[in-house]
Amino acid sequence: MVLEIRQADQSDRDAVARLLDEAFRSDPVSSWVFPDPAHRAAVHGRFLGVFVDVALAEGRIDYAADGSAAALWLRIPAGEPEGGDEVPARMRAAADPGNERCELVGRLTGAVHPTAEEHEYLLMIAVAPGRQGEGLGTELIRPVLERCDREGVPAYLEASSERSARLYERLGWEFTGEAVRLPEGPPMWPMWRKPRGDGDLV
Repeated sequence: MVLEIRQADQSDRDAVARLLDEAFRSDPVSSWVFPDPAHRAAVHGRFLGVFVDVALAEGRIDYAADGSAAALWLRIPAGEPEGGDEVPARMRAAADPGNERCELVGRLTGAVHPTAEEHEYLLMIAVAPGRQGEGLGTELIRPVLERCDREGVPAYLEASSERSARLYERLGWEFTGEAVRLPEGPPMWPMWRKPRGDGDLV
């Protein structure tokens, strides 16, 4: 498979947010944040739109030319981040101000985010529901992982399901050993990928 990839810009913002909404509408974490399906349908896109805004402003979005997949990346420097509470608060304010879970999920993942090394952070990756299982996600992130291997840079993510964690393991990520426990909700799996010296991906 040869996936044509371009970097998204501000003109793609709403399309990427819709893709994230469609891809994650039934995700265990999204279902925990917004338990009521009707309410989730109404606010979920606004919630994930904050991720899109952050990636456009501070990182990048690799976007399949046909709109079928998107990967949101941030390059995180070593050391404790400044303004770490800002994004969770923005997510709550933008989507559902009365819903503490909008903010809590970001605070809990932020609390375990590694700080010792500079790394690439896969903030989110989404594949259109009708295209899942075709390998699009792997092809979308492969160029970044190959660059990480060449440059000796680790990568990090949080998997929101056991299925996705297994997929990431095939690409070299390993569970850090400290799960994120959402109160009365599903676990999340922080995963770290050490750079491979030969750049050879599975």
